[in-house]
Amino acid sequence: MTAQAGTATTPAPQRIALLVFPGIRAFDVSVATEVWGADRRDRGVPPFELRRAAADPAAPVPLTGGLTLTPDRPLGWLHDLTPADLVVVPGVEDPDTDVPAPVLDALRRAHADGVPVAALCAGAFVLARAGLLDGRRAVTHWRLAATLAARHPRTAVEPEALYIEDTGVWTSAGTAAGIDLCLHLVRTAHGAETAAAIARSMVTAPFRTGTQAQFIERPTPRADRDGDALAAVRAHALAHLDAPHTVASLAARAGMSARSFARHFRATTGTTPARWLTAQRVAAAQKLLERTDHPLPEVARRAGFGSEVTMRQHFAAHLATSPRDYRAAFRHPAGSSPIAR
Repeated sequence: MTAQAGTATTPAPQRIALLVFPGIRAFDVSVATEVWGADRRDRGVPPFELRRAAADPAAPVPLTGGLTLTPDRPLGWLHDLTPADLVVVPGVEDPDTDVPAPVLDALRRAHADGVPVAALCAGAFVLARAGLLDGRRAVTHWRLAATLAARHPRTAVEPEALYIEDTGVWTSAGTAAGIDLCLHLVRTAHGAETAAAIARSMVTAPFRTGTQAQFIERPTPRADRDGDALAAVRAHALAHLDAPHTVASLAARAGMSARSFARHFRATTGTTPARWLTAQRVAAAQKLLERTDHPLPEVARRAGFGSEVTMRQHFAAHLATSPRDYRAAFRHPAGSSPIAR
């Protein structure tokens, strides 16, 4: 049915295909279901259509721990006349899991049709078997990174990142990094405020950059004391993003040398001070673009970029878009979004 002239139409929900087959991890299924399967329209989150696609939609799929999952769509749902908008591949419990040939074929067809594909944890091995990681960068759980690289030498495995995208193919590290990737995919499609609203519902951090390390050094009593000082510095930087922070100025506030500060900062956060600060400024600019009508130069100033040109460069590098296009896609009219209140 078509809308009458002059009548506003409601955008169709984003269609998420969760690929299911024996051997997938129940945790990853739960993550995808929690992110895209819950109704949060009362909090301003758009509805999603999450479907569980399997080779035989009539056969329950066994999971570990005595659980079973009931599919509700055939594999053709990934690439039919109205294809899915995103395919999510849960991690497998064992990298040697026998993946059915129809599943691999469906992945290849969906990707060939331009559908983004995202694999959580050891789901990277499934993408690799389908040939989707050939010539691409990828990541998996740090304990499996060497195995993935050895079995699939045409894949450029990056062992430290939390999640990576390469020409429409996403991969993530283990467990919590799958949550990070799913929230990032929401952020990419629907904006920072929508992702933050889902994160608040899940009581999890709304934003970790994909370049952050998978794990940090084991804390020691000394590191704990340094961590308190670094936490205070990060809080100060967040409260004054418009200030021209440097590693030296932040180190002085922590009472450390610049070299010691940088080393302890990475040990406690998994990233460098410069990368952390840039990521926070991008996130702040996203919120300003979504919530306010400030001109772009003012957004750049408040977020700490100093100039619109610098902000535009960082948006291109981190979000593959421009501030102007980001605002056009995700701007909430003043007072219209429960998320922004």
